[in-house]
Amino acid sequence: MVNINKLVVSISLAGKEIDLGELVRDNTKIYFKYYPGFIDAGLNVSPFRLPLSEQIFSVDTDMFDGLFGLFNDSLPDGWGRLLLDRTLTARGKSINQIAPLDRLAYIGAGGMGALIYRPQIELEGNTNPQLELDAIAEKMKYALEGTSAEVIEELYKLGGSSGGARPKIFANYNPIKDQLLHGVEEAGKGYEPWIIKFPSSSDPPDIANIEYAYYKMAIDAGIEMSPSKLFTGKSGKQYFGTKRFDRQGNNRLHMHSASGLMHDNFRQSNMDYGHLMDCAFKLENHVRAYEKIFRLAAFNVYAHNRDDHSKNFAFLMDHKGHWKFSPAFDLTFSSSSHGWQSTMVAGESQAPGRKHLMELAETFSLNKANGIIAQVQDILKNWQDYASKCNVKKNSTKQIAGEIKRISD
Repeated sequence: MVNINKLVVSISLAGKEIDLGELVRDNTKIYFKYYPGFIDAGLNVSPFRLPLSEQIFSVDTDMFDGLFGLFNDSLPDGWGRLLLDRTLTARGKSINQIAPLDRLAYIGAGGMGALIYRPQIELEGNTNPQLELDAIAEKMKYALEGTSAEVIEELYKLGGSSGGARPKIFANYNPIKDQLLHGVEEAGKGYEPWIIKFPSSSDPPDIANIEYAYYKMAIDAGIEMSPSKLFTGKSGKQYFGTKRFDRQGNNRLHMHSASGLMHDNFRQSNMDYGHLMDCAFKLENHVRAYEKIFRLAAFNVYAHNRDDHSKNFAFLMDHKGHWKFSPAFDLTFSSSSHGWQSTMVAGESQAPGRKHLMELAETFSLNKANGIIAQVQDILKNWQDYASKCNVKKNSTKQIAGEIKRISD
């Protein structure tokens, strides 16, 4: 059993790795301290909860298992955590004895964003470098059913550090050759880092087509998103893929979720779009940040994307310390566990609508609110056209059309 009591945290920006500080575990308490050299660099990687300082930080909440949100963002949740836990179990390790620093050591350099943890605990595994999507989808079923330790390890190598509830893998895609290679490391000239999703056991069979149609609508509604496409397996089944926005070529960008930035428990969130707008303005230092968040709020409300929790919003920081709201992601027809909007709109989560969106706009003196709402609704009125072009099944098209009509006011 490996028990890590100290980790050196570094950050890779513009092709250079800079030591950031140390995480130390003392019994059940975790402490963090920045290195003086990193403080001098002036890169404020977590300005709200871990501002640059010579002090020794400790967390006063068990929200993230004793970690700061900055480091918790590196850990997988949902599918990725399932794979990591089952991989360790298959190797005879007790999950109850795996501490947060141990988990970060397993992530090492393979997580989202730009943070790296050393020493890294390597998990050996053999994977075929060329991906066949149908075969992976079949193995995903085995993973969800809890069978085949060999398959679990292979899938963990493919996507064990990815977040989110749905099964997904990291891959490198060459659009010229239309070829996929597994892995999170650079794969040579012509390849781009992508994430490819697979349906969970509770998803409709056309979930990829639905998400792709939502991607198309969001782009037309003025929302920034990373390039996305449908990948097709040999059987003809399609899978939703999106280019990673935490990578620029072979360089990384620092990524911090709204959950991690503001220490919001996304499973029991009290976050409002107003909190997100305020956070975006403080980081971007421009009123355009208000408009971006408001437009996304309107889309999520009227498109019935209710799984809009705080880990589904993120911010990116470049090597100069400049922040911006990330491209939107995980936009699809969805319901939260309780059926309400996960992120409140002016305090309303059960049935937010125009009234609450306008209250939100008034709070932030956003005078373009009516125009933004109109643009979003005009796009959503054409849902059936988008669904048809993206091969969404008729029953899904009808169900979603009914909800969009019901929500519109």
